[in-house]
Amino acid sequence: MTETILYDYWRSSASYRLRIALNLAGIAYTAVPVDLVKGEHRSKEHLARNPQGLVPVLEIDGLRLTQSLAMLDYLDQTRGLGLVPADPAGRAQVQALAQAIAVDIHPVCNLKVARHATDLSGGAEDMPGAWMRHFIRPGLQAFETMLAGFEQSPYCCGDAPGLADICLMPQIYNARRWEVDISDLPRLLSVEAACAKHPAFAAAHPDRHAPA
Repeated sequence: MTETILYDYWRSSASYRLRIALNLAGIAYTAVPVDLVKGEHRSKEHLARNPQGLVPVLEIDGLRLTQSLAMLDYLDQTRGLGLVPADPAGRAQVQALAQAIAVDIHPVCNLKVARHATDLSGGAEDMPGAWMRHFIRPGLQAFETMLAGFEQSPYCCGDAPGLADICLMPQIYNARRWEVDISDLPRLLSVEAACAKHPAFAAAHPDRHAPA
């Protein structure tokens, strides 16, 4: 059995997702930090792992995987995590929730995108926070409305955490970091409370992985 290695950054949303999933799967792994602030993701060493220069990168089962949604799908398929329903309709609905965050909100709030926006603004003092709030709040409002299509339950789509929860929790972390008002989103707050009590989510929280 080859060692499982996760190259990540403690505040990366995509890395946070993988930490949750690895914990849910009960997979022990070695975390290798890649400091985005210091530009370590642009090093030759890391670009050899991922030509996109992104985190996370997951080495598992003799494979080297990139892109968090692809990695989550691999873990779901090989470890039977039940992250999405088996029926095609339910699967599509849950994937839509996950992608509403991972495909729509997250990319425009990526660190390099926000930095570029700040540069274009001439370094406006509140630019990073204003940029994040501009995209995160309406995105989470839409997510809250989408959840109305599912019965009330501890997690987004049932009594056990799934793909939507794994994508949602890192985005809520970012919302709180950038002082986004989510006080009027009761379903999201309910899911957040349930996930916070789950050991796999608690152990993956960025505060548990921050540099000393």
